Amino acid sequence: MDFQLTDEQTLLADTTRDLLSGYDTEKRNKVVEAEPGFDRQIWGQLAEVGVLGLGFDEDSGGQIEIMVVLNELGRRLAPEPVLHGAIGPGAIIAEAGTDAQRALLDEVASGERILAFAHAEPSARGSAGVTTTAKRSGDGWTLSGTKNPVLAGDIADTLIVSAALPDGGTGLFLVDAANVSRQGYRTFDGQRGAQVTLDAAPAEPLGEAVDASAAITDALVRISAGLCAEAVGAMDESLRLTTDYLKQRKQFGVTLSKFQTLTQRAADMYMSLELARSMGNYAAMSIADGELDPVIAARAKLQIGRSGRHIAQESIQLHGGIGVTAEYPIGHYAARLTAIEHTLGSSSDQLRTLVGQLDSYEIATL
Repeated sequence: MDFQLTDEQTLLADTTRDLLSGYDTEKRNKVVEAEPGFDRQIWGQLAEVGVLGLGFDEDSGGQIEIMVVLNELGRRLAPEPVLHGAIGPGAIIAEAGTDAQRALLDEVASGERILAFAHAEPSARGSAGVTTTAKRSGDGWTLSGTKNPVLAGDIADTLIVSAALPDGGTGLFLVDAANVSRQGYRTFDGQRGAQVTLDAAPAEPLGEAVDASAAITDALVRISAGLCAEAVGAMDESLRLTTDYLKQRKQFGVTLSKFQTLTQRAADMYMSLELARSMGNYAAMSIADGELDPVIAARAKLQIGRSGRHIAQESIQLHGGIGVTAEYPIGHYAARLTAIEHTLGSSSDQLRTLVGQLDSYEIATL
């Protein structure tokens, strides 16, 4: 299997890295503390180079291109909601929407429209836990229920909402954000989200008003792979910052890199990073081959969660007290890696998914 990027993919990664190069800790802190929580100018530049439209059609790029872009966003901890406000929900419309609904993707790709996927509900997991209801209202539909967390939901113009259908199954609907009540908030890692309350909100079925469980599963697999890609970029930069610190910081008159125990711990971090990178590539390449498998997504996210926790904790330990200050980047990387681990299910949730698949394998005996 070829893990080498093409020249075009390498150029896309380099271009994205250049666009985000101005994000240091000070600038990022200022951006996430102000409204709307990201830089509109950078958002427009990402649109200009085609990042916000990745995956919408065959000509715009596929999962590998998405992976390399999200690697760079993770590397810089960029707060722009590329995954949750554009690429992730946009792919749902591209897969399940009508021709007229797919026309909205032109505005998404140009940065003029922000989307959000409103699927998660308080104390609910998976499609079976959807309590938001869809009802017919004349020639249309209305939705009632609560969605939380909805990442990028505080700034979205259009929501893609999952809701239980009257005849069974879970459907997907487009809802104008002006027709819902939103309570926006900042997450501890500097991202934004919202609790969305729908009270007989007018809605338009995405495609047909039929069970869309397969499309929801596909969307969750794609978003999970995107989170893995972002986490790999964050882990990569965390390791770089830590090894640089060990080479510069002196103790007892010598640099910390001269202490064998510390260099061994850094080597263990590198092993965790490469395990995570391999699983992230596995998830992305599986999707690129048309295999959107929740089991593969769970395998990848389990390793990403474990590696991310290890690298985050070791980065802070090897930096000492400076590692948790707001003015230094390592604590912010640790926060983002922790948030990614718990988005779409923690490592424990992924493990439960994999344990549930044990009966599908033959038992190996010696």
